[in-house]
Amino acid sequence: MREFERKQLLERIEREGATVGVDIPDRITVQGEEIDLQEFVFEIRRRETVPSGERERVERAKKNLRRERLQRKQRIEDEDITYEEGERIAEAVIGIDRALNALEQLGTVDLEQERKRQEAADRKRWMNFLRKALGHEDEDSGIGTGRQRGP
Repeated sequence: MREFERKQLLERIEREGATVGVDIPDRITVQGEEIDLQEFVFEIRRRETVPSGERERVERAKKNLRRERLQRKQRIEDEDITYEEGERIAEAVIGIDRALNALEQLGTVDLEQERKRQEAADRKRWMNFLRKALGHEDEDSGIGTGRQRGP
């Protein structure tokens, strides 16, 4: 493979939006183990939330997919391969990226709930600050509520 072809392939796999319209591979060998990747991703995504027991499995799969992606990218960068082989590897890397994107989106439900909890806590802190700044004590203590200051 010529150097400019190598650079084209590397640019292609790093391009934002490279996964648009790309299917998740049916089967892929990850870390020496054959995986039904498409089936795994669809099985996990069918659920609204990932049960805690499955969460560890999903995290392990994402870690292995990232490692596999890096190894395949390094093959394109470092090994003496044909352009055709490099194209096959690049397609596999983009398919891995597509699967990773799908698995990463699983956490958005938890992130959304966490964001709502954070906003509620922020509102509560802000209201407590305002009460103190305006001379009112904590609501729970009953002190300062409904009473006026001064003589």
